[in-house]
Amino acid sequence: MSVFCDQTQIKITAGNGGKGCVAFRRERFIARGGPNGGNGGRGGNVIFRVNKNLNTLTHLDSKKQFKAKNGKMGLGQLKNGKSAEDLILEVPLGTLISDTETNELLCDLNSENISFVAARGGRGGYGNAHFKSSIRQAPKFAEKGEEGEFFELKLERKLVADVAIIGMPSCGKSTLISVISNAKPKIAGYPFPPLIPHLGVSKIHNREVVFADIPGLIEGAHHGKGLGHEFLKHIERTKILIHLIDPTSETDPLKNFTLINKELKLFNPDLAQKPQIIAVNKIDAISENQLKDLKKKLKKLDPLFISAVTQKNLKELLDQTLAQLKAYENLQAKNLQATSYKLQPKKIFRPHLENPHYFSTEKIEEGIYRVTGKRIERLVDMTDLENHEAVFRVYDVMKKMGIQKELKKMGIKEGNKIRIGKNIIEFHEI
Repeated sequence: MSVFCDQTQIKITAGNGGKGCVAFRRERFIARGGPNGGNGGRGGNVIFRVNKNLNTLTHLDSKKQFKAKNGKMGLGQLKNGKSAEDLILEVPLGTLISDTETNELLCDLNSENISFVAARGGRGGYGNAHFKSSIRQAPKFAEKGEEGEFFELKLERKLVADVAIIGMPSCGKSTLISVISNAKPKIAGYPFPPLIPHLGVSKIHNREVVFADIPGLIEGAHHGKGLGHEFLKHIERTKILIHLIDPTSETDPLKNFTLINKELKLFNPDLAQKPQIIAVNKIDAISENQLKDLKKKLKKLDPLFISAVTQKNLKELLDQTLAQLKAYENLQAKNLQATSYKLQPKKIFRPHLENPHYFSTEKIEEGIYRVTGKRIERLVDMTDLENHEAVFRVYDVMKKMGIQKELKKMGIKEGNKIRIGKNIIEFHEI
């Protein structure tokens, strides 16, 4: 039995790059064949992709950790290692992806044609053939593969629909959506709401309209009572609301209507501002006198009186739904047009770590210094620090970048320790 899940936290790790190869060409009658070690392959990315046939995040929630494969090691004869395949994680339409550490929204997968690279695979290490030059004719070192990115992510699914059908439990929402659309929810005669929202598509005058059946809301829903938060969030994306009123309820229908709108406002004031079509359902289950009394009592609301079971007045409901949708969309278009002239192109400020030539130095304590910078940290991470030639290359790059000069200004001495990322090397002037 699958459990509905529309929110989860997972850990993703992209694949590491493959290690570069140290090799030399040794063939009969070919003198000084030289280095011919190939590069390592790139690690696999972790990519989220929309699958419109998925309705929940259960398949991700049950595993929690996902890792793409590593790239293959380079080989001799200048053969590069094979890059790893990307790991594709499929999610339902309407999935929001956020960083759990910063709470930053990274991507909103609100369209079928969207995919999102959430973690990038590490670059493959260069083989020794890459480092051949006029002054370094036989390099005996290669790079390690770069580590893939790691993130902890929060995934949250919000339904993408035009119309949300709301109301108290057992007011007939499931029956209504099953009649006006292709949705097939389970319908039972008990006073408890279903635990799964349903989506259904209805064709109204040649236009497809997506309806969402939001499970019954109760007093205190904005605090999470009765799983209120789990359901209220699904209304945020919708354009208009159909508010069903149950005249057979023991409590005052007008009181229930007011209570639901109060919960919408307390959860998110914008929800209470959405256009609402008010419909009194189940008129087939009340007498003519009760219907007359109800019409007087709800006169100010000007509701439609319908029966989802007998399908009475459902055509009027759908026509009004389409009219409200068009009015809402026209208003949104006008508002966008009215404010578009004020929009100015944004100036993008890139953080220092985006600049490969950026670095900073600081003295941690006597004899220990720290160097930070994207390029230098990646270089040291991919360097075999047990290989003297490879470490000498690090010193050479530090000199060309001006790091050595800055450290000398700070008073660094031969043999002092330098912390670069998670690695520590000794300072040697070249």
